Amino acid sequence: MGGAVMGQNGVLLRLRARRGLRLAVAVAGIAALSACTPLFRNHGYMPTESELAGLSVGVDTRESVIERVGAPTAEGLLTESAYYYVSSRFRHYGPLEPVEIDRQVLAISFDSQGRVRNIERFGLAEGRVVALSRRVTDDNIPDVSFIGQLIGNIGNFDPSLLIGED
Repeated sequence: MGGAVMGQNGVLLRLRARRGLRLAVAVAGIAALSACTPLFRNHGYMPTESELAGLSVGVDTRESVIERVGAPTAEGLLTESAYYYVSSRFRHYGPLEPVEIDRQVLAISFDSQGRVRNIERFGLAEGRVVALSRRVTDDNIPDVSFIGQLIGNIGNFDPSLLIGED
């Protein structure tokens, strides 16, 4: 009778060991599958369209832009003529290197008086910069080519400037 009890305990131990092994394999499989789930991370700051709608080209100044949409990611380094807001989205997939899947750049440029001159939004599509939106003020200066300027000056020549007024 003692051997029969020992045999049943051995069978029970083997069944428990198999269940434990199955559970361990299932947990390892779930962990492996979850490691293949992509993770997304956002970097930078991009003002929303509703925040940008509150800006008026030709009216707002550097200070009012910061008050309404926040401090820029970067400024024009040499001339301080623009604010730049940059936002990127990266996909992390398991042990692979992160991949940038989206980038947007918002450029708010200013005129010499410090008023907003232009608001442009750029994106990254297939490694190329793409203009997504622009709000530009018109300078009311007609674009005339060099040849157009030469032809436009016919008849505006004063020969006395070459000869002198003696």
